[in-house]
Amino acid sequence: MSTDDTDSVHATRHESLGDIPSVATLMRDVIQKHSDIAILTHSNPDADAVASVLTMRAVCEHLGRKPVLTVAGDGQIPQNLMFLNDILRLTERPDELLLSADLIIYVDCAEASRIGPLFERHADFLQSHPSTINIDHHVTNTRFANHNCVIPDAAATSEILELMREELGVPIDSGLATSMLAGIYGDTLGLRTPSTTPSTMRVSAALVEAGADIDTVVDWLFRVKPYSAVVLWAEALGKTQWSGPVIWTRIDRAMLDRSQSSAAEAEGLINFLAGTIGARAAALAYEEPGGWRVSLRSVHDAVDVASIAQEFGGGGHPRAAGLRLPPGEDALIGFMDSIASTIASLTLDGEQYSGTDDAG
Repeated sequence: MSTDDTDSVHATRHESLGDIPSVATLMRDVIQKHSDIAILTHSNPDADAVASVLTMRAVCEHLGRKPVLTVAGDGQIPQNLMFLNDILRLTERPDELLLSADLIIYVDCAEASRIGPLFERHADFLQSHPSTINIDHHVTNTRFANHNCVIPDAAATSEILELMREELGVPIDSGLATSMLAGIYGDTLGLRTPSTTPSTMRVSAALVEAGADIDTVVDWLFRVKPYSAVVLWAEALGKTQWSGPVIWTRIDRAMLDRSQSSAAEAEGLINFLAGTIGARAAALAYEEPGGWRVSLRSVHDAVDVASIAQEFGGGGHPRAAGLRLPPGEDALIGFMDSIASTIASLTLDGEQYSGTDDAG
């Protein structure tokens, strides 16, 4: 872990997979200097966020430290992840316990504000905390902690933590192995994204050998959906539209109420949209109390959505990124028009592309 300053999204000096042995040693030393630990991940947690919290908790417990708090920033858990062991620990929200923590560990968070409601309630405490660890794989990570381990070459934060777990000799059982495999599969769509590397596949194989239930992971991440999610997807797909080469849709509060669903049940919808012939990028906007939360996906090597998101205060990966917008229809439409213009201006394979071109 290091405390390097951030220069820019692609110039920042992050760690590599080869740094994991030294990082694991330093992480162990830092953890053992503290007694009351809180492990936090982002709001609207996905499989990698949940798995990262559970793995980090196992590491701390192996080192003789039981975390005070393990929590997603909004205390919400997607229904399709309820099969993971110990997942209900992420719904704990006793703020007074957070305020007693002498070490804060962030996992799978590009910046502290991604914690969401918990960060908003305690921003001063979290931003001024003297002992913090940040473990992540997003290239746009701002290196906001005292000790940072950011490895963009990893396909998921779960991949980083599994390699650290091995380095530290933390015991593993089938439940933990299943959680970490879910984290990796969630971020790689089942080892199908360009971020999948030989390391990712080796780690996944080791987790299966350790007892990970691959059938259950695949079922709950990619096959099984509650009826409310089917209704939500149907309405969202009915609102799908093009802005130049960008295909996008939205999910507002009224849609959630009508379908009796949660925003988490839209997980996977943006990847479905990204498969549309002619699209160079896909976007999904969620209406929230403070504005819009927008997820972006790139479907072409020349379209770096992390750079686009960073221009609007967001971040992520070249292929998958996110950001927040002010409330209102004008803000959303203006954003879609802006990124459509940016993406349409890119020269892809020597040609100009629009939303009606063959995806190639």
